[in-house]
Amino acid sequence: MSVHPVRGRARRRWAALTAAAVVVLGACTPGSGSSGDDGSSTGGGGASGGQEQDPDALVAAPASVQETAVLPGEGATELSVEASSTFFEQAPVVVVAAEGEQLAAASAGVALGVPVLVDGAGVAEELDRLGAETVLTVGAVEDPGVDVLAVPDAQGLADALGTDGAAEQVPEGDHVQALLGLDPSSMTLLAGAPEDGASGDDTDATTSTAGESASATAAPAPTLESDVDELPSTSAPQPVEGLTVMTTGADRDAAAVASAVAVGAQVLVVPEGDPRATSDTVQASADAGAETVVGIGTEFGDAQTLAWRAATAATGVELPGGGQLMLPGKTYVALYGNPTTPALGVLGEQGPEETVARAEEIAAEYTDLVDHPVVPSLEIIATVASGDAGGDGNYSAEMDLETLRPLVDLAEEEGMYVVLDLQPGRTDFLTQAKLYEELLLRPHVGLALDPEWRLRPDEVHLQQIGQVGVDEVNSVVDWLADLTRDNDLPQKVLVLHQFQIRMIPGADDVDQSRSEVSVVIHADGQGAQGDKLATWQALHDAAPSVTHWGWKNFYDEDIPGPLSPEQTMQIEPTPDFISYQ
Repeated sequence: MSVHPVRGRARRRWAALTAAAVVVLGACTPGSGSSGDDGSSTGGGGASGGQEQDPDALVAAPASVQETAVLPGEGATELSVEASSTFFEQAPVVVVAAEGEQLAAASAGVALGVPVLVDGAGVAEELDRLGAETVLTVGAVEDPGVDVLAVPDAQGLADALGTDGAAEQVPEGDHVQALLGLDPSSMTLLAGAPEDGASGDDTDATTSTAGESASATAAPAPTLESDVDELPSTSAPQPVEGLTVMTTGADRDAAAVASAVAVGAQVLVVPEGDPRATSDTVQASADAGAETVVGIGTEFGDAQTLAWRAATAATGVELPGGGQLMLPGKTYVALYGNPTTPALGVLGEQGPEETVARAEEIAAEYTDLVDHPVVPSLEIIATVASGDAGGDGNYSAEMDLETLRPLVDLAEEEGMYVVLDLQPGRTDFLTQAKLYEELLLRPHVGLALDPEWRLRPDEVHLQQIGQVGVDEVNSVVDWLADLTRDNDLPQKVLVLHQFQIRMIPGADDVDQSRSEVSVVIHADGQGAQGDKLATWQALHDAAPSVTHWGWKNFYDEDIPGPLSPEQTMQIEPTPDFISYQ
């Protein structure tokens, strides 16, 4: 985002805003704080939020939004039309703007409590559906076919509505944030700040939401002549209840956001298009307590995707490190092993409290090497490859839940993540994963598959290196994703251990489309560092579409020793999950 300089009060205001949290609640109800006892605002006809309420003021009728939806428009015009048709049943007064005047028009729509449309395809049909009687046009627009009050630009709009002073200038990229900072009971108008180096003062500069600046001294003249001298008085509708609208905050969304604010919806800025992504968006979603969610733009996926993501975010439950997504944006540093024996890794070399402290100490060595959270973690071998067939004949010893639970509980108390590692022998990964469903229902617990120990029916451990097919891996992806979605859980990690390409033939085809699960291929090789790096590169070459990768440091088996944290973080691509054995 490029921020252009603005002067005086506007500069200070927007500098403070952009430094604040990226989540903004449209908490001000249109009309709140005006002189009317019902909390409504008046505008047009010389009436503003500070004047006496007109009992004959025209009021738009909000629609009843019953189902989660995503507005699929690609541009400002399409989104404005879709927002109007979603949020309003009818509106006698509507604002229509040229694209370059979208912000000014949107701020007027917030104050008037009416829909805002960006001129283009579908606008005439939407005005007809709304039953519009009078249209306030800003800039050069097509004739809407009804009475208009036509103004050329933001300054002309200020003059027509009788506001005090000029429109406040807003830098590119901050238009939506600025709208959400308005008091709907006052007639405060906004305009885009000029590009760097453009001439003009704070009184008449405008900027296109598409990033093309309009001249500060020669705004385009309207193509229409006014049919009326002033707008009818308007009153904001009673605010809708239980509706949350999500936007990425793109300037493109300004008109659509204004229509949402005009009906009193709560508006959340979700830059990533996924309300699970950050602590701010998760907590804002939880606070909103929405019954229905509408996303502005395809960044939010389809309606079904937005519905379950919003439901998950609304729980307010966060992962260690914040938010509800495992990756990207975090680095995990884990101790690997089994709590009952030191023979399987460093996790079992000390008691539970000492294990947690050791994991935290190692993770702390990485905190100054990255600019995001480092999460201390434990990777617990839950099913252990066995030399004996055992009672079930699968050459795998399954740990019982009660043995694992104390360490899982302690990790949760200390804000650590836990990964349960499966070494299944002659059974399949999905069968073993289901044994630990109770623990996987915990938000801070994920899963790892270790194909080295996945045997064919006639194989035994240590006589060959095991392998698993992609179909079996994807069956675990689907099961874990469904478990996560059905229980409104934060994203799970699925770690796939590998040090030979043959261990997961076709690893590039592992399903990464389920956003309930973050897949990590973890390079498990030990030995000389040069050989380990060669393995690392070979694995990447075989699975170029895999996004997230992990690296294991062996205390005793690496030659001449494990990489230091600084050396580990110099590996390319940078590992997301680092374990110590």
